[in-house]
Amino acid sequence: MGERTEYQHGTFSWSDLATTDQEAAKVFYCDLFGWETVDFPVGDGITYTMARLDGKDVAAISPQPQQQRDAGAPPAWQTYITVDSADRALARAGELGATIHAPAFDVMDQGRMGVAQDPQGAYLAVWEPKAHIGARLVNAPGALSWNELATPDLEAASRFYGELFGWTFEAMEGMEMPYRVIRKRDGSSNGGMRPTTENEPPYWLVYFGTDNIDKAMATAGEHGGTALMGPMDIGAGKIAAIQDPQGAVFALFAGNFDA
Repeated sequence: MGERTEYQHGTFSWSDLATTDQEAAKVFYCDLFGWETVDFPVGDGITYTMARLDGKDVAAISPQPQQQRDAGAPPAWQTYITVDSADRALARAGELGATIHAPAFDVMDQGRMGVAQDPQGAYLAVWEPKAHIGARLVNAPGALSWNELATPDLEAASRFYGELFGWTFEAMEGMEMPYRVIRKRDGSSNGGMRPTTENEPPYWLVYFGTDNIDKAMATAGEHGGTALMGPMDIGAGKIAAIQDPQGAVFALFAGNFDA
């Protein structure tokens, strides 16, 4: 279990869900993870729902923007990476071939953010913290525990993210498919990368911890979720992928959590 008061540049620090049915999603994830929720009005009739465990922020749920719905984009969990400067990070991402979908903007007094699509097609958000650092609790049941990129070009993605965030990569042995562990500047693990499978789009997959993966999958199924994969033993623990009732995909991890 890891309580956090800050995140260094290039660290995954937050995730939120953009969904077509905010109230139903709140019920689903609260039943699954034991979250408590607090609603915050953010203007134009929109509410940002903060999810908490033991009073600590762990994730959030919000309505999917109308433009995404109109474009036919499915509900999705968004990955956020802490940066020293959102403006500089997005400018550098653009230089490296990313498409900038939302230039840096202030989120009230909470922080500054922007959204980019990497050269292979996966979306990511950068977060420059102010009042809100990101998740106050990670690597615990019900909390963010891993982030994994599915990409059609591991080499190109490694170059892009290495240049952008200073990440390095370590091949994980014994996997059925090539898998690279992401290392931050201090050498600690920070997620992973793998090749996309047939007909799979590029995307960042968010993992949440659980202390009982079989029970979690059963609970998800009872509340309308669909099992997509697993549980699968990966040595360090077990993983599974689930699609929630509105269509967003996320993953579970049960095993030894980093501090």
